[in-house]
Amino acid sequence: MKRHFDKKQAMVELQSRYQKADQLLRDDAKMEPFLEKLEKKIKWIPFVRQELKMIPILISMVRSYWKKDYTRVPRRTMLAIVSALIYFLSPIDVIPDWIPVLGQIDDALVVATCWKLVNKDVEDYRQWQKERKQQQLKS
Repeated sequence: MKRHFDKKQAMVELQSRYQKADQLLRDDAKMEPFLEKLEKKIKWIPFVRQELKMIPILISMVRSYWKKDYTRVPRRTMLAIVSALIYFLSPIDVIPDWIPVLGQIDDALVVATCWKLVNKDVEDYRQWQKERKQQQLKS
């Protein structure tokens, strides 16, 4: 296990999963089970760091993109998000998740690194969600 996990290492880990993220975004049979596993995992983390509180909106964004409800987002943004979620879901990564507290620190750093890359696109998605809900209420 590495003793030092920093933003540079988080970016390496994020980018190393882009190919797997791309494959997952193209595989309808695997996407929903993947998203469901993420939703279950986030519920069972003993404490949720601020960085990990972003995961539900990322899951929602991926689901909307995958279902083609929301496609006004660059593919590179989706690759970064799915890559971060793959890292988060993996129990064995730089710091294994079975190590209490420490096991979530590297996950949080990878998710936070991703968030910095995609923040503008996520905010656009949130605005779209808000407008969509307002339209549904008017209907």
